[in-house]
Amino acid sequence: METIFTKIIKGEIPSYKVAENDDFYAFLDINPLAEGHTLVVPKQAVDYVFDIDDQTLGNMMIFAKKVAIAIKKTIPCKRVGVAIIGLEVPHAHIHLVPINEIQDISFQKEKLKLSSERFAEIAEMIGGEV
Repeated sequence: METIFTKIIKGEIPSYKVAENDDFYAFLDINPLAEGHTLVVPKQAVDYVFDIDDQTLGNMMIFAKKVAIAIKKTIPCKRVGVAIIGLEVPHAHIHLVPINEIQDISFQKEKLKLSSERFAEIAEMIGGEV
């Protein structure tokens, strides 16, 4: 199954990469709720997160944890919120969102508009900590 995330992972669509290993790819959401809003995706395209085999799902959470720790080190916030929604793109993904209060992770709030330079700066800051 080819998705927009598959194309991002392959480099066919540019992204602001934060981290990558053999199995997972983390990149900044281009419609972020907050600076540092990052998506973690498996390189294998699976539509629904709970269709991922147990070992891979566990490894995905461990990878996401490393990214979340890096976000917390570089973006001022109380926590890094985690959301798995699964309706926007048919490719399993985890949202990691820097938050200070519960409303900060509301997907109904207006998204930030950031320059490409700012996206690149944030990706480099977070990536340097992973």
